[in-house]
Amino acid sequence: MKKTTITLLGTAALIAVAGCSKKPPAQLPPAPPSEVAPQTPTETPGNVGSTTVPGSRADMIAQAGTDTVLFGTDSSDVDSEAQSILTRQAAWLQKYPNVRVTIEGHCDERGTREYNLALGDRRANAAKNFLVNAGVSGSRISVISYGKERPAATGSDESAWAQNRRAVTVVPE
Repeated sequence: MKKTTITLLGTAALIAVAGCSKKPPAQLPPAPPSEVAPQTPTETPGNVGSTTVPGSRADMIAQAGTDTVLFGTDSSDVDSEAQSILTRQAAWLQKYPNVRVTIEGHCDERGTREYNLALGDRRANAAKNFLVNAGVSGSRISVISYGKERPAATGSDESAWAQNRRAVTVVPE
C-alpha cells in the first residue's frame, strides 16, 4: 500500500509541474540606445587595402609596427630597437591626444613571483618614461606589472623567455 501511495503522489507532482509552463512575453522590450557613435574605418598608410578604426589598437599597431618592446634578461633598459618602437608609439599617441593607454610589464618564468613583479614594474615604467620624455602626457599612461603570470610564449627555453621579457602598450577597445 505504501508503494502505491508514493507512486500516486509522484505522478500527481509530475502532472502539476508539467501544467506550469512559462509563456513567452507578447512583445520584447526595445533595444537600449547606442551611446557611442560608431567610427568609420579608414585605410592606414602602412596598410593600404585594409581598414582600421582611427585611434584603435589595430591603428596603433599598424602605424607603430607593434605594441610590444622586448628586454634583456634581468633588465629594464630600453635598447635601440625598443627606442625605435616607442618613438613610433609616441608619435601615434600625440596624433590621438584623447587616447589613454596602459603599459603592461612582463617577465619570463625564471625568478620568484615577487622579483618578477618588481622587474615587470620597472619595465613598464621604463617604457612609460620614454613615452613621457618623447612628449606624451604621463597622466594618459598607467602601468601594471604581471610579472611571470601572463606569458606570451610557453616553453622553458631562451626563445620563449625572450618573448616573455616585454612591455606591452595596451590601447582600450
